[in-house]
Amino acid sequence: MERYRIVLLGLIVALGVSLTARAEEPKAADAKTNKEQIESLRKEIAQLERQMKGGKQIDADAMERADHLAGSGYGPNETVLSRAGAVTMGGLLQVWFYQIANDTYTWTDANQINAGTPALFGSNETNDNDGFRVRRSELRFTIAIHENVTAHVMIDPAREATSFPSLPQNQSSVISGDGVAFADDGTQGLLFTGVPQGIRTLEVRNGTGNANRLLQDAYIHYHGIIPHHDGKVGQMKRMLGEEGTRDSSQLDFVERAMITQLADMRDIGTQLHGTWWDDRLQYWVGFFNGSGTAFQQHQNRSDDNDDKDAVASILLRPLWKDETWGSIEIGYSIMYGKGGEAGDHQPSVNVLDGLNRDSTIHSLQYAWLMYKPGGPVRGWWIRSEWGKYRDRFAPFDLYGIGSDPAPFSIDGWYVSTGYKLSDSRWADDLSNGGLLQKQLLLPMEFAFRYEVMQNLFFNDELHPTRRQDIWKTQVITAGINYYIKGHNAKLQLNYNIVVEDDDDDIEGGFQQFREVKNNNFVVNFQVAW
Repeated sequence: MERYRIVLLGLIVALGVSLTARAEEPKAADAKTNKEQIESLRKEIAQLERQMKGGKQIDADAMERADHLAGSGYGPNETVLSRAGAVTMGGLLQVWFYQIANDTYTWTDANQINAGTPALFGSNETNDNDGFRVRRSELRFTIAIHENVTAHVMIDPAREATSFPSLPQNQSSVISGDGVAFADDGTQGLLFTGVPQGIRTLEVRNGTGNANRLLQDAYIHYHGIIPHHDGKVGQMKRMLGEEGTRDSSQLDFVERAMITQLADMRDIGTQLHGTWWDDRLQYWVGFFNGSGTAFQQHQNRSDDNDDKDAVASILLRPLWKDETWGSIEIGYSIMYGKGGEAGDHQPSVNVLDGLNRDSTIHSLQYAWLMYKPGGPVRGWWIRSEWGKYRDRFAPFDLYGIGSDPAPFSIDGWYVSTGYKLSDSRWADDLSNGGLLQKQLLLPMEFAFRYEVMQNLFFNDELHPTRRQDIWKTQVITAGINYYIKGHNAKLQLNYNIVVEDDDDDIEGGFQQFREVKNNNFVVNFQVAW
């Protein structure tokens, strides 16, 4: 009998916990389901009490059903139990299918450059194959350990991939999401000072390689201590620009614009955030390691110098969620720091082991504008963002650039617009219409983007071992977003028209560059939770 009292007490406690957990007000449908489970659990407990008072043998089936109900809580907003604190889990899965127009050569016209000799810069065969790709596979864990302290960890196994072509353009010498500073464009000869491409050792220590990128976010968040402020310490995104730091599940297009992909990187450091005026004025100040060279990932690696990067950002919303006039957001961000370290600052003369590059002032700036009007044109939105990047490659890191490569500076920008039918003045008519309007048209959003970025590097003719000439890419993107369940389940279809600088755009015309046939079509299948 004592055993049964203990079991009964445990069930009553479980019921109390269940009632408390569900008091956090999930959605109406989930609340109804939880209420039914609680009522069923109460009936099972009452039955057990009657059996105990009557001295009867407890029904084993009733015991099993009660145990099942006590431990079967699930659904949105449920808390995972842990030894200390409340744990929540989330994630993002994006699977792509892409088709890229085929071409014979890359952006550098090998036939013209080599005059019949074996192609140095590739056939483009490895960069234009169609296929599927797991673009993101994020798993997020957050634990509230104290009312003022939470910890966040996010891993993404898909970030380890570096063999996929870059998008929206497959020729660029930028990270393009998760590539590296140089694209493997099918080179058959020797590259990087005679070392066969594909077996070249990428040394993290000396700034010429990329570290493991499985670990994305890993930071501690302090909040509710200083009024209007919170702070983070660990590995996180630096607050730089708008699209680059936006959650990847909420992008307007399949992939970020070329210039904002530079901000979609983590670094290790600390960042303070202030917010006023109902979040309409916000600012961030931070300090980060800033390791690595141009375009390289900074996360999950030790710093390669004593200096740190400073980050500052400000956001202002002079108009926000006004029914008539809508919302306006403007902002500016800057990262400024020093990278590299070498003996006597002359790496070719007096090399400091493992840090074989000049000290370099590197910076990254963004300015952005967003407008979502209200009134009769609600549902329409427009965004624009500009970025500028200054840095230096490591020696021999790009197309055999020599022992003392010069710094470079590039910029880019985009303007995008879209129309979301579910937020428009036609939403009610479509919702009350037939199956075609409600199921097919209402979940649709139409989007368009034009972007430009200087992202094509080539050895300068007068100083081929030190400087690079830099040319631009233009991409026009037309897209359709189909929201099955908001951003939690959606399909995105993008067609990218890609135009590289060619010989006609180069003064003097040396017949070196060509516009590649690399327009592409991408579909993103997304689930977020």
